[in-house]
Amino acid sequence: MKGLGRLSLIPDFYFATGRIYPPDRINFTRLKLNANTLYVHSLNVRSMCHLTNIVLLSLVQYFQAIDIGILKAIYENRAPVLDTMFIFITDTAAAIAFGVPGILLIISWIKKNPALRFKALGMLIPVALSAILANIIKYSINLPRPYEIYPFIEKLSGGGSPTFPSGHTADAFAFAVAVALLYPKKAIIIPVLIWASLVGYSRMCLGVHFPSDVLAGAMIGAVCAYGYSRLANRKRITKA
Repeated sequence: MKGLGRLSLIPDFYFATGRIYPPDRINFTRLKLNANTLYVHSLNVRSMCHLTNIVLLSLVQYFQAIDIGILKAIYENRAPVLDTMFIFITDTAAAIAFGVPGILLIISWIKKNPALRFKALGMLIPVALSAILANIIKYSINLPRPYEIYPFIEKLSGGGSPTFPSGHTADAFAFAVAVALLYPKKAIIIPVLIWASLVGYSRMCLGVHFPSDVLAGAMIGAVCAYGYSRLANRKRITKA
């Protein structure tokens, strides 16, 4: 019974392997030290996680301050007389990005022109992909618009969906980059990229998007256009 009493002090994990170790072979001092080491390690992990959260929160706040600072400078220093022009530019985003390749696609079918059809799809598909991706991110993150947070910003253009990323900018840059890849000439590349940039700028000066929204939209559009171009050209070479 005395021996059983001593065995009852042995931690359960000593029986996990199906072996019973003689009590005189167990170093209980070492077990205690290991337990203290695990406890200290657990505290260190918690401290690191807490420190990481503080650093990340500080970075987010820092970049948010830059974001609203840039938007405030653009919005408050704009020329109100140009608001109508920028409203027109912002409204051309979807009209051009979807309309131009749509018209070219119809013409290619009427004229039975495979080369023109390839180029029309090379513009239309990236724009559609960027629009889908931008909307998935929008409603997944669900961030408010600038005019919904800051009273000094007035909504001067359409925009009711979540703010991040900018759908108009994504459409414009998907189209612009696709056109630049299909028609690699300065006379075409420069105007379409200027137009896409003006669309992005218009979203900020009209108070409906943060700079980070515009930057993210531009990146989404460019990546969709470049990725589709690589994939389409690879398939075209394989078929040839």
